[in-house]
Formats: sequence, structure tokens, C-alpha cells
Amino acid sequence: MEVVGIKFKNNCKTYYFSPNGLKLNVGDKVVVETPNGNTLAEVSEANKQINPETLVAPLANVVRRATNSDIKTMEKLESRREEVLKTTKELILKHELDMKLVDCEFTLDGQKIVITYVCEDRVDFRELVKDLASKLKSRIELKQIGIRDQAKVVGGIGNCGEVCCCARYLNNFDKVSIKMAKTQNLSLNPTKISGVCGRLMCCLSYENEGYADLAKQMPKINSKVKTPDGNGTVVYNNILKKMSDVKMDGDDAVIKTYALKDIKFDGKIEEIEPDYTNVNFVMESDSSSDFRLDFEAKTEQTNEKLENVNVENKKPEQSENKDKNFKPNKKKKFKKHFKKNNNKQNA
Repeated sequence: MEVVGIKFKNNCKTYYFSPNGLKLNVGDKVVVETPNGNTLAEVSEANKQINPETLVAPLANVVRRATNSDIKTMEKLESRREEVLKTTKELILKHELDMKLVDCEFTLDGQKIVITYVCEDRVDFRELVKDLASKLKSRIELKQIGIRDQAKVVGGIGNCGEVCCCARYLNNFDKVSIKMAKTQNLSLNPTKISGVCGRLMCCLSYENEGYADLAKQMPKINSKVKTPDGNGTVVYNNILKKMSDVKMDGDDAVIKTYALKDIKFDGKIEEIEPDYTNVNFVMESDSSSDFRLDFEAKTEQTNEKLENVNVENKKPEQSENKDKNFKPNKKKKFKKHFKKNNNKQNA
């Protein structure tokens, strides 16, 4: 199925629309169908074929390419944005509603205004909608969004000094838990692991899988290990450097740092370095002086080593019949069964 990627204002997520026979390029302004009515949007992905099973049918259509008249109409509507937000704030205070105004959007025909807000509890805003409709002379829709969606619309600067990931490129919000911060040995101080929205930072999930895999190779805290200098207890693990701080047994209680390869403990996963003797590195340059590294490797020897390790660690299966010369005596049972059947047939 042929589709085209569309992005809306204040939203970095790409939605797929039917191109309706149009050949569109990235950056083109188009008019598209939405549940609220026709609106102006921008093409983020040109026409391409995609598997229909991955799409949620039916797809909305691209109505047409945006004309200069459409762009001027939307600019005129956007110029009313400050007026709409100011009026809405005044009416919210007048009705004493516990809700925080976020943003507003206009349809291309100017007949409908969608106002987004944040609120912890449900609010009865029926009187507010009536007053807004009478003052703004348009149909009003109030839409409640979450605190993370608010940060995506408004934007902001995170603890890293960069613009929030959700406002730049995130399409969806992945699940983030405090366990991810513990896996990465981060401080559990809420001010350090929370974003501008007050929730756990989305970036906690980016490297969590890698940290979790490395953590499986490390000894557990307070576990006993064997070192070149004797036995001791693990007090700290540096997962990235694969180093462990070990408190040595004895009266001195000296803490020493060892590499993972230098210590032994129960359940240790032995690392097997891949054999790169048959690896071909091809470096090519294109017209823009960019380099591409084409990496082709034959990993047959590495796979053989892994199979050998699995065979060594595999417990031997206990055979029921250890004596090779043992043969079960089934002839007598077979003869008895044969005689019984013959007697029945003769009878």
C-alpha cells in the first residue's frame, strides 16, 4: 500500500496518510483530513510502499497540496492564538476551575478551536465551553492531555542541557521504571532522574538493555569471590569498566579493585572473544567524502567454541540401561499373546 508520512504542528510523531494519487516530497505543505476537520500539515516522509498489515485501517486522505491561500489563512488563524489563550485563562479563573491551559489549535476553515489542558481530576467545564463559544464565535473542543504530553508540546531544556527528547524526535513514550535507574547505578534522587515534566526521564530506557546484559556478567554485591590475592566480598561494581571493588577477608579489611577477568565466582559467564582472522574490512569513500565501513565476518570458529562450551557445561544424561549386552526378553510375552489370539479364532 502506498502511504505518505505527515507531521502536524508541535508534534514530532509521523502519521501515515493515503497520498490520494499525489506525488509528495519531504517538506511539502498539504491539507489533510482529521477527525476535527481539514487542517494544514507538513510531509515528513515521501511516497513509499508499506505492508498493509502494519497499518490501522482505514487511512485518512491527503486532500490537496496547500496553496498560498491556505497558508495565509492558517497564518491569520494562528495570529488569534494569544487572544484565544488569554480569553480562556480569564474564563478559567472566573469559573474557578482546577485546570492548566496548554495550547490551542485551529481547523483550516476556522470553524473549530481545539484547546488542550492538563488536570489531575475530572472537571465540569460545560459552562466554560458555553462562554468560550459565545466570545470566540467558534465551536470549542476541550481536550485533556497528560503531563508528559504537555512537556512534548511546550518543550524545555533537560538536565543534560539539550532540548527534551519528547519535543525533538520521540514518537511514543516508552515505559520507564525506577528499576532502570537502579540497574544503571544512578542516584535515586528525584531531582536528578526526573525530567521537566516531573516524571522519570525517558532517556533511562535508552541504555537499560545494555546495562542489564553487562550486569549479568558481574558478581552480585555482598557475594564471595576469589581474587589473585585471596578471597573477599564484593562491595561495588563498575559495570561499564567491568571492574569490581572487593573487600578482602581478614582483620585489615582492605578494599581492592579487580577486573572481571581476574576474579572467580559462582555462576560466572565466561566471555569468548570472536576470531577476526577471516574478517574483511572494506573502506570506501563517496563524493561527499563520507566513509563507509563494510564489515563482513565469518564466525564459524566462534560458533564452534560456543558449542564446545555448551557441551562441556551440559550435564551427562543418565542412561537407563548401562549394560550394552542387556536385551529385554520379549519373546515369551509375544508367544503367550499369539497363542491367546489363535485360541480365540479357533473357538
